[in-house]
This record gives sequence, C-alpha cells and structure tokens, in this order.
Amino acid sequence: MILYGRNAVREVLRAGRRRVHELWATHGAAREPWLTAPGAPPLRLAEPAEIERRCGSAAHQGVCARVDGYHYAGARELLARPEPLIVALDGVQDPQNLGAIARTAECVGAGGLVIPERRAAEVTPAACKASAGAVEHLSIARVRNLADFLGEAKEAGCWVYGAAPGPTAAHYLQPDWRGGVVLVLGAEGGGLRPRVAAACDGLVALPMAGRIGSLNVSAAAAALLYGILQRRVDSAS
Repeated sequence: MILYGRNAVREVLRAGRRRVHELWATHGAAREPWLTAPGAPPLRLAEPAEIERRCGSAAHQGVCARVDGYHYAGARELLARPEPLIVALDGVQDPQNLGAIARTAECVGAGGLVIPERRAAEVTPAACKASAGAVEHLSIARVRNLADFLGEAKEAGCWVYGAAPGPTAAHYLQPDWRGGVVLVLGAEGGGLRPRVAAACDGLVALPMAGRIGSLNVSAAAAALLYGILQRRVDSAS
C-alpha cells in the first residue's frame, strides 16, 4: 500500500503498527524532522511528479510511503474491552467519510470502529489521509454481517443505538451512554437498513433547527460522538 499525505505518513511511523518499507519526499517536505526519526527507513528525495505517480494522487503534500497492508482487528477483541464505545458503520461507501469518522472516533477515545466486509469503504490510502493518520491508532474491525455483530454486542453487555431521524427516535442526549455502547451510523443517503435498525436497542437523532433536514454522515458522527463523550465524562466526575 502506498500512503500519501504528511499526517498519514507521520502517524504510520509514529504508531509502529505496520512496517514502513520506503519513504519518498520532495526537497521541501524533507525538512520535516519526523521523516528521519529513529526507526524510519532511509528517505529518498523525489520530485512532486514522481510522488504523484507513485501514489496516484495530487494531494500527496510532498510525501508518500510504501507500507504493509492495513491490519484489521477482530470484532470480539473490541467487545472484550472494558465498557467500550464502539462506532459501527452500516454501508458507508465514501473513503473520505470513513476517514473523517475514524478521526473523530480516535479523538473521543472510542474503543474501535466496525465496518462490513462488503459494499462499504475499506481502509484505503484515501481513507488514511482523510483520517489524518487516525486509522493507525484506532482499532478497526470488519464483519460479514453487521446485524449479527450488533446481536453479539448486546450479548456482551453493550447497549446499541442507531442514528436515524424520525418521530420514533429519541433525542441523542436522552440515553445514559455509560458502560459498553455501540453507536450505529447509516450509509450516505440511505441511512440504516431495516434489519440493522431492528437490531438496535433504540434510535437517536440530533435536533435540526435549520431548513436542511440532515447532516453528512461524518458531521453527524462528530456531533453525536462528542455529545456521548461529554455525557460519559460528566457521569465519571
């Protein structure tokens, strides 16, 4: 896998979870001290056009790296953690949204992110860059069937809440949010699939005071997760 972008490459080096085989940087980007930190492979200077050719994107910010493929965690591993806050995505297909959600999940201290194996975005170089390298620190699991995973989460003692607008959804701050929790977010446009929604203990929604009735899934994730974080912090104090 060829990673690109300064944050994505810096965090893969800092996290140390997967091997970095080769590094390339432009003369300007090569001034960054982290590119020559202990443990980093030798740095090769390259022109911007060469880096773009290697990574296939003009958004490389002067840096790219050849690294091992992404190592996904096991779903049971996430559920085994004490009182985990887990984010589950029901068919989110845009790698930019996956990366942005992963970044927020890591920032709020979530215990992991769960994505389906099929018809969903994977941890690609584009998702790594959109996450600003957060995927290197956040545990991400892939599951065959998301509804079945939610059933396993409930058996493990977690409460499962799906984000969905509508009259049956509670205000997002109404649940307790303490203990083990799985927050489920639906696909762009389609929302939660019926079987996934039915597997939730309840549905929650953000208040909408404007004329547009919905948020982008990554924006909704940020609002919901920081609300949940605040409730968990308040409950612990």
